[in-house]
Amino acid sequence: MKKGLLASLAISSVLLLAACGNNSSKTSTTAQETTTAEAVASASAQKYADPSTLKDSYDVIIVGSGGAGLSAAIQAKEAGMNPVILEKMPTAGGNTTKSSAGMNASQTKFQEKEGIKDSNDKFYEESLKGGKGTNNPELLRYLVDHSASAIDWLDSMGITLSNLTTTGGMSEKRTHRPADGSAVGEYLVNGLLRNVSEREIPLFVNADVTKVNEKDGKVTGVNVTIDGKEKTISAKAVVLTTGGFGANMEMVTEYNPALNGFVTTNQKGSTGDGIQLAKELGAATVDMKEIQIHPTVEQSTSTLISESVRGEGAILVNQEGKRFYNEMETRDKVSQQIIGLKEKYAYLIFDSALTERAKAVKFYEKRGLVKKADTIEALAKEIDVPADTLKATLETWNKAVADKNDAEFGRKTAMDHDLSKGPYYAIKIAPGIHHTMGGLKINTNTQVLKEDGSVIKGLYAAGEVTGGIHGANRIGGNAVADIIIFGRQAGAQSAAYAKEN
Repeated sequence: MKKGLLASLAISSVLLLAACGNNSSKTSTTAQETTTAEAVASASAQKYADPSTLKDSYDVIIVGSGGAGLSAAIQAKEAGMNPVILEKMPTAGGNTTKSSAGMNASQTKFQEKEGIKDSNDKFYEESLKGGKGTNNPELLRYLVDHSASAIDWLDSMGITLSNLTTTGGMSEKRTHRPADGSAVGEYLVNGLLRNVSEREIPLFVNADVTKVNEKDGKVTGVNVTIDGKEKTISAKAVVLTTGGFGANMEMVTEYNPALNGFVTTNQKGSTGDGIQLAKELGAATVDMKEIQIHPTVEQSTSTLISESVRGEGAILVNQEGKRFYNEMETRDKVSQQIIGLKEKYAYLIFDSALTERAKAVKFYEKRGLVKKADTIEALAKEIDVPADTLKATLETWNKAVADKNDAEFGRKTAMDHDLSKGPYYAIKIAPGIHHTMGGLKINTNTQVLKEDGSVIKGLYAAGEVTGGIHGANRIGGNAVADIIIFGRQAGAQSAAYAKEN
């Protein structure tokens, strides 16, 4: 990140709040792209549909094959429709493959099994607070009230998210992830792809949708470039699940110039295509300036360090070896505090016991992003911080965990385990562009709306291509909830519309 920019951000709270996670920039194409390649290994092995088999007509066309698109396709098929998925990238999965923390949901059977007394109302209020009270209340209410049933729906298809953890801004363990505690993205995409294949839903890759067609006020299909040819495909309904625009730096800086120079965690296909396609039909957008920066990104590779690492007990220290903030605050606040440090970066500190709870750490180690030492003093030497200070910081933290009282910064969650089992680990991090909260304006039926509030008949959208659900700042774990819950709704609603028309 540019030092001048970071200094100005540290001063300007207004800009920071606006920056509350894909340009194919050079900073994001090394290990981060390798991460994606590994995460979609089975997606690459997926038997995608042969371009020559693309039909001239389908009931429902789904544009984009991330979690929202795959969920929409499965739901539309279950409703008796004949859907097709068109993906512009060479493999399926989109940004969903990079998802790490998990899926937030309340009042679930897995919470009940662990004796966690959560409520939809608490989930709603904490998400609303995290979004600075600017979330669309109807969309947020729909999300929390349908979160438990979405967990059950996934489980019914062999996609079981039974391991619970916590993310910043949440007071309960409601972030659901695979049983072994691993990152949710690869597991989720592989499971959804398996179900798409079992239902014989055609999925075409390298299929770039360039236009959504409309006649007499109704969507009629799309133009798509595939196998070097442009084809017009007709449909009764079109679902846009193309993701956000976190990789389109021109678009990012148009809405938030303060983010110029930041690395991005997004896969390079997240360029805002769906937003542009819908705007050509008069679609309204909302919250476009609300672009989230994630606090823990390894800068040389743009690798996002999962929030689950902090959720399992890691702490953040500055170059002096001292904690400086509540690590489990919301992403925008933690990012602001890191940017406000003299050095503009921080270190995640944790022990070997945590690596067994947060499996993603093993991947970071494999990528060479982790410093490791047998003792705290040796780790301090590795990252050039005062050994006595870092040791004192760990001792103070471990006492806080034992007492269940963080007197320094008031942290109340992710304090189930101390950091006392060597070897010890550190990852150097700073904020990076992560998620675009803004996008197409939709209602709870996922219909795309115009500025006057009227619907564009036959056009639906779900996932990061939409706006309003997360407000000014997204809570970690709510994106996966968003794509599954509203992806399902888009599939069901588009299918119902196709049947009627």
